Amino acid sequence: MSDIIQLLPDHVANQIAAGEVVQRPASVVKELMENAIDANATEIKLIIKDAGKTLVQVIDNGKGMSVTDARLSFERHATSKIRAAEDLFQLSTKGFRGEALASIAAIAHVELKTKQDTDDLGTVLVIEGSEVKSQEVSVTPTGTSVSVKHLFFNIPARRNFLKSDTVELRHITDEFHRVALAHPNIAFAFYHNGSDLFNVPQENYRQRVVHIFGTKTNEKLVPVEEETEVLKISGFVGKPEFSKKTKSEQYFFVNQRFIKSPYLNHAIKSAYEGLLKDGYHPSYFLNLTVDPKSIDINIHPTKTEIKFDDEHTLYAILRSAVKHSLGQFNIAPVLDFEQQSNFNTPYEYKDKSASTPAIEVDRSFNPFADDGSFSSSNQKRSSQNSGFKSAPSASWESMYVGLESKGNNSQSDFSQVTFESDTKNESIFSDSSIETTKTTFQLQQKYIVSTLKSGMLIIDQNRAHQRILYENFLKHITIQEATSQQLLFPLQLHYTPSETKIIEDLKTNLEHTGFVFSELNNNEITITGVPVGVPESEVSIILEQLISDVENDVPDTNFSTSDLLAKSMAKSLAIKNGQSLNSTEQEHMVNSLFACKEPNVSPTNRPTFITMAVDDIEKKFM
Repeated sequence: MSDIIQLLPDHVANQIAAGEVVQRPASVVKELMENAIDANATEIKLIIKDAGKTLVQVIDNGKGMSVTDARLSFERHATSKIRAAEDLFQLSTKGFRGEALASIAAIAHVELKTKQDTDDLGTVLVIEGSEVKSQEVSVTPTGTSVSVKHLFFNIPARRNFLKSDTVELRHITDEFHRVALAHPNIAFAFYHNGSDLFNVPQENYRQRVVHIFGTKTNEKLVPVEEETEVLKISGFVGKPEFSKKTKSEQYFFVNQRFIKSPYLNHAIKSAYEGLLKDGYHPSYFLNLTVDPKSIDINIHPTKTEIKFDDEHTLYAILRSAVKHSLGQFNIAPVLDFEQQSNFNTPYEYKDKSASTPAIEVDRSFNPFADDGSFSSSNQKRSSQNSGFKSAPSASWESMYVGLESKGNNSQSDFSQVTFESDTKNESIFSDSSIETTKTTFQLQQKYIVSTLKSGMLIIDQNRAHQRILYENFLKHITIQEATSQQLLFPLQLHYTPSETKIIEDLKTNLEHTGFVFSELNNNEITITGVPVGVPESEVSIILEQLISDVENDVPDTNFSTSDLLAKSMAKSLAIKNGQSLNSTEQEHMVNSLFACKEPNVSPTNRPTFITMAVDDIEKKFM
């Protein structure tokens, strides 16, 4: 039998490796920006066109590369970061596997411009699909510029899997946030299609967080500082009242590298125990510094997962540090055993002895004696204290003068007293022969039970109301006719620039449902009108739910945008389980549900009601 195993060609192997390293344009952004940081750059520019599908360019002022290094950097497993396998456990750099540039060059058009500070001229290298097209000497500034054009040009199937520009730009923005937050000592600039999205200078960590997530973030932050032999923690956590339904503001950095760790995330949530509403997540921006020998970074291609030697110790330290900060800044209730300063003896009284208070007792005072029997000293004292002349009070027997025992006269005294009575409103058409019967009733404040000719109908009130609201909102968005109620005072809401961008994209559809926006900028949204029936207190909840839904499932077409908006608003405004409904509301719910086009399922395709036939009920008694 002939041999069937053979070595893959280099270009095929590079494309397979590229599938691990480069999943979307955001992966290219991450690898190139990390290379710029490893080159000791102090200024990094990120230029994007068409959400990275046309161009991803990273320009830095780092130390640059020589002619030989520029050529070798595109070879597989070529790296300057490690020399032996033991170096993998002492890493202090970002990239180390030597696969990033080789993988990117295998699936895109790459142009590299680089120059070292000691050289007069730099190098320009052009590669297309792992094939070197040209290598020339050129005049270029100190540092490195890498341009990646036409991503996945030779793998159309992979390019077809890319999402819309909105989705891909959101992923790129997430990667930019992670790198920029981890390195506040580096200035970053981010441009997309010629517009300036972010421009942050060198600053401290708090300023970097505020620059990226908006000025309103400053009042939400609670500092966390802790240093032990095992772990050093620095950064900020958010106040509980500013928690969100999304996990968009949760950042762990281990040795200035962004990671994802559900285990450590649970430590933060346990520190907030009893402070968060159900379904809400805390914000945190924490830098963890550990010994590089105690972690293993090389367990995931994107290096966002890290294996710790002693996770349990880190869990305990992190949880206690966050809990201590929340208590220290009066965010969480704590027991304070410290003595208050106002109970302390003043400094000038420390050597003085306490004086015994003098007590004077008027032994001649008799409370049961007549007014004339009061002592003159007592009358004098009382007149001095009150400042008024006291009228001579009668004896206690005078209180009963005029009152007689039970008799005819006592009854006549109360004969003119009238008492208020409740008004009775009777129906004009009241008829004792007609009995009103309830056709529906509520079960466990969750289900509405009604009768049918064939048996019994049980409706889930939350899902049914979602279906009713969903079709109403979808109708308003489609016909672009919705009534809104004006607010007496404009409602101002604060969001991060990325969240504001989501609302800005949905502004037209939101206005068709009844929202009225008077101002919409990077950090603040001003609303002057809301849909009829939407309470003002629910507006922020609706928009937060909408942002969460969009971030988790951003639609690609205008129709699905309207559909997602209607679903999100219906989910936020629908009657919740546990809410009591009177008989009129129950009947209206039943009638409105069966007036819908698809009453059988909720907007998320779950059944809204079930029926039980009389035969099925009778079988239960057999």
